[in-house]
Amino acid sequence: MSLSPRFLALLTAEGLEGKRSLDLGCGTGRLTLWLAARVKHAVGLDRDARALDQARRLAEEGRLANVEFHEADVDREEYARWKPGLITAYLCASDALVERAGRALAPRSCLAMVAFHVDQWQETDKVSRFAYDETRMERVLCSAGFIPEAIDVEREVAHFGSVEEGLAAAVGLEDKWRADGRWFRYIAFLERGGRTLTRAHLIVKARKS
Repeated sequence: MSLSPRFLALLTAEGLEGKRSLDLGCGTGRLTLWLAARVKHAVGLDRDARALDQARRLAEEGRLANVEFHEADVDREEYARWKPGLITAYLCASDALVERAGRALAPRSCLAMVAFHVDQWQETDKVSRFAYDETRMERVLCSAGFIPEAIDVEREVAHFGSVEEGLAAAVGLEDKWRADGRWFRYIAFLERGGRTLTRAHLIVKARKS
């Protein structure tokens, strides 16, 4: 999945040159490396050691010397020691993350995130515990001392002509969905005549008050 152009535009508008960025739940470093090419210094945190190893390899291949990756649980780690001027998170959002970002950022500094929206995979009739709607996201931001500047829904709905096409579109999700009960709900949706699969995210930008 490519990075959201809308999200990247919001980051670019922030004026990145000279900033220290902290990317939470960075995985293999897609966003961290994008930032590293534009900021003074970039740090990525994730608890997946293998993903971090790949991120470091990609940084070396891109000859990016101003980026570092560290293993950490971002729902437990305090962020202030990284001295961030900008905090980002891509498909890694939680109340705890927002609260910790609020403690780490100086006034007027920016938190920018992409979170799952409650409509994500709505065809499975199960809302992820990591998903937010606009109202809940605004409430969490404000309680952590942020002023929301953008809370936008980015939605993509795929349409299918048959059950087989619908199953093929979700084939990469089958193992995960079987584990959490979504797979059989999705099959039932298709058997009832449903022919869609929804991906929906919240694009968030907020300023520390």
